[in-house]
Amino acid sequence: MERSTIIRKLMEDKGMKVSDVSKESGIAYSTVKSILENGIGKASYVNICKICESVGITADKLEDMIKNNKTKEPELSKEDYERIRKYKLISDYSPDGAVVVDTVLDREYAIAEKLREQKEQLEKVQRMDMEVSEEIVPTRLWAYYGKIAAAGTSVEFSDMIAGTKEYPINEMNQNADYVIGVNGDSMEPEYYDGDIVFVEKTTHVSNGDVGIFQKDNNIYIKKAGENGLVSLKAGYPIITSEDGVRVLGKVLGKAE
Repeated sequence: MERSTIIRKLMEDKGMKVSDVSKESGIAYSTVKSILENGIGKASYVNICKICESVGITADKLEDMIKNNKTKEPELSKEDYERIRKYKLISDYSPDGAVVVDTVLDREYAIAEKLREQKEQLEKVQRMDMEVSEEIVPTRLWAYYGKIAAAGTSVEFSDMIAGTKEYPINEMNQNADYVIGVNGDSMEPEYYDGDIVFVEKTTHVSNGDVGIFQKDNNIYIKKAGENGLVSLKAGYPIITSEDGVRVLGKVLGKAE
């Protein structure tokens, strides 16, 4: 953990802003802001001591916190050990399966890194007490599953992500886990062929909710009804629950 990160965490715990640190330390606001943004390592020792004192620690204590943080190994949960055990078994007895796992893992890791960077940038803006104008809207990346959610005739499903899509974060999509493309016209006039929808992962949807469902190797976007999955446009048969349907998520809305 970087020194400036520790200082910002202590500021957050104490409810301090950059202006408070500036006042307590006697260092100019612009200098404090620059130090916290660019790293304390570039600051003079005198300023480091003053900033540390303003948040309630000494420079020596800060170095101890850095040292302890670097030597502390992350703890693995029972679930982590179970994942390792499964992967070891796959790699020993199913080498091809291990290749698939590695491919998916690398892909998801790259997406997670981008999401983490976006989150850190947004937190940085908030920490630095900067005013974000209405024109600056935070965005994030969502895993994109391509145009595979059939609104009409079913299509073959591949669980490989087609890529990522970046959209502004709003109240409607803030809990979405991924986006998926609509294929077909049976959900018109609410969802059209080519639309992209935000989906929250869940294993259950209520009657009246629009969701993403899987039957065999096919993916559907349908409305949950009392007797099965229904289309919004007339002329399409109901997919009954006896057909081995699995819920993949709840549709939150469309990407504009």
